[in-house]
Amino acid sequence: MSDEPQVTNSELQAYADGRLNDERSRAVEAWLAARPDDAERIAAYRRLAEELRRAYDPVLDEPLPDWLGGTRAPRPRWHALARVAGWMALGAALGAIAGWEVRDARPVAVSRGEPGAIMAYRAAVAHATYSPEVRHPVEVGADQEAHLVAWLSKRLGTQLRAPKLESVGYSLVGGRLLPGDNAPVAHFMYQNGQGTRITLYVRSDMSGNRETAFRYAREGNVGVFYWVDSKIGYAISSADLGKEQLFAIANAAYQQLNPP
Repeated sequence: MSDEPQVTNSELQAYADGRLNDERSRAVEAWLAARPDDAERIAAYRRLAEELRRAYDPVLDEPLPDWLGGTRAPRPRWHALARVAGWMALGAALGAIAGWEVRDARPVAVSRGEPGAIMAYRAAVAHATYSPEVRHPVEVGADQEAHLVAWLSKRLGTQLRAPKLESVGYSLVGGRLLPGDNAPVAHFMYQNGQGTRITLYVRSDMSGNRETAFRYAREGNVGVFYWVDSKIGYAISSADLGKEQLFAIANAAYQQLNPP
């Protein structure tokens, strides 16, 4: 029988969030030491989480707004409520830019729960998790594109497309199926000749979202352009490109996915 420690997915998540005790943390670290791809994936998740903490922990020091209920709760309770609300969403979903202009992103309040901004956050986490992968960046490679698109379309319950992005220098690497809040999510990955990767995150459960404008958000070091067409939500993410560069790629994808 192997003496190698057994580690579950829930323990990996708890380790990444800093919620494991010392004994189990050491077991997870030993497990990751023999699995460099998984170790890099968890490290990427922890880097993103730390950036979100640095960006949003100062919110916990703000006083209770006057518009919340008319009576001012004691500060300790406000801190507790803010922490619960904030970290239920893992810090907050960053905000967005209406229309097609490329400007600085604005924070979106956690309490708004805007579905598009939440989608942008999920897309950024997925990008940070899978784009550093060397051996297993996707489940199905681009050499099986027809199968990949058919499989993901069936699981999401709608006809999907993998946009052709060669005109902006990127080729399809492949894709994978991810769990979503209410339904499965499709995740496509692209790469250019220098090895820079971008990802396309697709949800098919956005029918209740009223905001359809093309928007920009930044989650940690990951930039995201996102939009909604009918019930389909799309998000293009990159940790390596500036807004203008990412906008050109997102626009190329938008033109194919949302033709006139």
